[in-house]
Amino acid sequence: MNTKVDVVIIGGGPAGLNAALVLGRARKSVIVIDDLQPRNIVTRETHGFLTRDGVSPREFRKAAHEELEAYPSVSRVSDTAAAVTKNEDDFEITTVSGAMYSSKKLLFAVGKKDLPLSVDGLAEVYGTSAFVCPYCDGWELRDKKLILIVDGTHALHLAKVISGWTKDYSICTNGPAELTDEDRGELTRHGVLVHEPAIRTIESEAGMVQQVVLEDGTRLPCEGIFFAPKLTSGSDLPQALGCEMTETGSILTDEYGKTNISGVFSAGDAASEKYQAIAAAASGALTAIMINGELNGEAWEANVTVE
Repeated sequence: MNTKVDVVIIGGGPAGLNAALVLGRARKSVIVIDDLQPRNIVTRETHGFLTRDGVSPREFRKAAHEELEAYPSVSRVSDTAAAVTKNEDDFEITTVSGAMYSSKKLLFAVGKKDLPLSVDGLAEVYGTSAFVCPYCDGWELRDKKLILIVDGTHALHLAKVISGWTKDYSICTNGPAELTDEDRGELTRHGVLVHEPAIRTIESEAGMVQQVVLEDGTRLPCEGIFFAPKLTSGSDLPQALGCEMTETGSILTDEYGKTNISGVFSAGDAASEKYQAIAAAASGALTAIMINGELNGEAWEANVTVE
């Protein structure tokens, strides 16, 4: 059986759910396909989202699901989109379970996913005492002794950002830093130590980092870590469908979330490097408005009566 709707949203994070809310309130039929594997699944709390500051990602999604139940035209399915085909008038989406859906518009809200963590011991502390976003978790680590794991390209930038939360931090580049002389000089003037030996392991207990051990035997006690993750698109489907991608793995869109393929949109982390829940939700809402505008415009043109 092929279920036909106005919009299929692939991805059930803040962007996809907020888009579903806006479209549901606009009386559009929507199916959200959610594989229930969000990138922030390791995170205990979501921060920086007014009225939701401090809630867990699980609580956030639960509240969103409950709110969407007020709109009967919105449905959610726990499944994984496996294939997407563009036809002349619609899109056909097939899931891993074998379900099929057809839609007039398609929204990719698939986010990003982490590539395997290359540092021994980092997975054990990720989401508990090691984080990727100071704006999300810097407050909890304020004034603590931190290690920044970042390569030379982004070392100075992250050092400047983190300095607003603590002055007690040093940098591990996990290999040759390849810093410019200017950047190295600026870090030195601000008293920021840069450790270039590779990291042997991160020692921790119950998810709380204790120290970073380098290959030369240096031990760096710390209370928290910020590191620069390596990311890729949350799904291969956008590229397989022909969506243009950026070098950083984001779906290329215009300011309204439109991709290079007519009828295909993207919102949230899938099409951005902002990586903030509130920014993703806002992106989903604004893109949904554009999708609704297109649907209304097409219906308007199709229903012209000539006397």
